[in-house]
Amino acid sequence: MRFIVSTTTLLKQLQAVSGALSNSTVLPILENFLFEIKEGNLTISATDLQTSMTTSLTVEAKENGRIAIPSRILLETLKSLPEQPVAFSVDDQTFAIEINAGDGKYKLSGENGEDFPKIPVVENASSVNLPASVLAEAINKTIFAVSNDELRPAMTGVYCQLSTQHLTFVATDAHKLVRYRRKDAKAASTTAFILPKKALTLLKSALPNDDVNVSVEYNSTSAFFKFNHINLVCRLIDERYPDYEAVIPQNNPNKLTIDRLTFLGSLNRVAIYANKTTHQVRLKINGSELNISSEDIDFANEAHERLSCQYEGDDMEIGFNARFLIEMLKNLSCEEVSLEMSTPNRAGLLLPQGGDENEDVLMLVMPVMLNSYA
Repeated sequence: MRFIVSTTTLLKQLQAVSGALSNSTVLPILENFLFEIKEGNLTISATDLQTSMTTSLTVEAKENGRIAIPSRILLETLKSLPEQPVAFSVDDQTFAIEINAGDGKYKLSGENGEDFPKIPVVENASSVNLPASVLAEAINKTIFAVSNDELRPAMTGVYCQLSTQHLTFVATDAHKLVRYRRKDAKAASTTAFILPKKALTLLKSALPNDDVNVSVEYNSTSAFFKFNHINLVCRLIDERYPDYEAVIPQNNPNKLTIDRLTFLGSLNRVAIYANKTTHQVRLKINGSELNISSEDIDFANEAHERLSCQYEGDDMEIGFNARFLIEMLKNLSCEEVSLEMSTPNRAGLLLPQGGDENEDVLMLVMPVMLNSYA
């Protein structure tokens, strides 16, 4: 088997799917790319058995064939080569690979492509089409709130609820929760599934900037994303997602409205002086004045900042983990945010003000118990 391709074109396609590779010591073949040539079309696949990615490109080739090529050495070789045609020659008996590029010749050992795991095909699937920008925004706004707790597998992914009215994406780690809803994206029927974090991270980096349509197909076990020349298929998390609506407080009479970047800057500075274990900051609201403070008793560190804000409700004092608030504010793009609260021991809601009318973003953050410093 022999084919010729441009180094930069091939490298770009390999990098697009390389995130799905596995470092499995049990199945070493998962460290390889699968190259399949059919009628001048090269399909490249990578998988860790849970998530698989494929991409395709046109190459100069006279015969069909398949070979598994070690990923690390191939990527490093292509990265170090200038833009030029590169010829691959594969011995179909020994799976030895020879790469010729300009005046250089490189030899490496491949593996039998027939031993590479089959890339799953989604059967009996329903489908929905989403603009790449909508999907990218949904991933960006939710993925940071996903849990890393393997003992609660349902929370290690993003919960997707599809309905005939809107699409909803939810992520929580029990300390913070994000609900991202699109009113301009709908599905033909109502369903819900949990997408794993790794697949979403790969999708986020692979999605193009221009607004192409992403075809999303899904059944009871897998989801399949298709755009440009890239296909990504992942196994869904087979768990029941917690009833997130039940934890969203409905009655929040105390409403603080403030400039997002001013609030974020202040929290970033004050958090430097907070306890390194709890990251606790105290918000004290009197009228139109917000006092943000923190302290670390062990090192006699403390910080206080005063900001002006709009506030409706009773004066109150509430503690939060600064890291959670900072993460949430960073993942919003609006100018102003409102923080809605009821009591110091109930969750607060962070809501963007203004922005896209088709977008409904709700971020919930649990308070931390205040210690007695003044």
